Amino acid sequence: MIRILYVITDLLIGGAEVMLSKLLFRIDRSVFQPIVVSLGTMGELGHLITEMGIPVLALYIDSPIKASPALIKLLKIVRRYKPHLVHTWMYYADLLGGLAARIGGVRSVVWCIRNYNLDKDKTKFLTRTVARVCGLLSNLVPTCIVSCSRLAIDVHVSMGYSINKFVVIPNGFDLSLFKPDNEAKKKIRQQLRIDLNTPLVGMIARFDPHKNHLGFIEAAGMVHREMPDVHFLLAGNGVDENNLQLLKLIDSKGLRNVTYLLGLRRDVPQLMAALDLLVSFSHGEAFPNVVGEAMACGVPCIVTDVGDCSYIVGDTGRVVIPGDSNSLALAIKEVISLPLNIRMELGKRARARVKEEFSIENIVHRYEELYKEIIRNSTPKPMYSDRGFLYNKVRN
Repeated sequence: MIRILYVITDLLIGGAEVMLSKLLFRIDRSVFQPIVVSLGTMGELGHLITEMGIPVLALYIDSPIKASPALIKLLKIVRRYKPHLVHTWMYYADLLGGLAARIGGVRSVVWCIRNYNLDKDKTKFLTRTVARVCGLLSNLVPTCIVSCSRLAIDVHVSMGYSINKFVVIPNGFDLSLFKPDNEAKKKIRQQLRIDLNTPLVGMIARFDPHKNHLGFIEAAGMVHREMPDVHFLLAGNGVDENNLQLLKLIDSKGLRNVTYLLGLRRDVPQLMAALDLLVSFSHGEAFPNVVGEAMACGVPCIVTDVGDCSYIVGDTGRVVIPGDSNSLALAIKEVISLPLNIRMELGKRARARVKEEFSIENIVHRYEELYKEIIRNSTPKPMYSDRGFLYNKVRN
């Protein structure tokens, strides 16, 4: 039995946290014995993982001044659990979990990079500092570094990360959960009091400067002037009627009667299935889960040209310039104006692409094979892609 200690910054709902929970749900428990440590809180996902029968420890570290006590606690956990491999997720966990693993004598350490944009205007100074420290230690601490995005590798190499350590494993998606669902579409639209033929454009993301909700509303206003029958659905933590900044902009664009702010929802697969088009208008993403989930639901996507977004959608969606609300508005109008059969064909191709490239079963298998290879003391051999990135794919 291979014991794996997972260390993550927190277990609140987010892209990295959800991907970890999907991995843990499907990992072969006859081969791997996982335990999870959250530097922060249990969050909703911590309780979900516990229900899987996997031990979860939360350290509740809420301040940088607690970093030293956190390192000591992690070291005690490492020595008590004696893992064969430590897999850390996100910068703070990479730093503290990686150091605890090495000090505790663990030979196999995997870091996980989930970020693409470390712009100083949108990323906290401390986060950027920790990321750079990790870059300095990347030759010494991790056995390998998993990135969910090819383009994120270039960003981190420019910060000092060792290029020879990187392995690319993209996010994976559950096609049995995220799928076309006409009944869900009817139900959601009944709740919104709109008919099945009303064009519905969605943005599902927590309220955060990186996600650029305000830019999306700017584009929605442009679309509304020419296509007043198009409606807009926004969901995510902080995206609700209490968000005065968002409401003020919506009102200024005359969108109040065609825009729905749903806040944090637990029925995201059903929301996805109700859409005609999903938009990811982020300033920076490595590999956004929401795009793959929408595609799995047969919904075409418009994404910004950041991270691996253009690679994810391929020829099944549209790619626009980050921050350019005008180009987003044009793309929305173009896709919504397509004949229904062509739009549906885009959605079918989108789901087929996820099934072929990003199914969760395939992605979990790649993690399992990576773990086995590292435990065998065989460092993954790097491959050079024609896109100019040094990366590795662990295939079936």
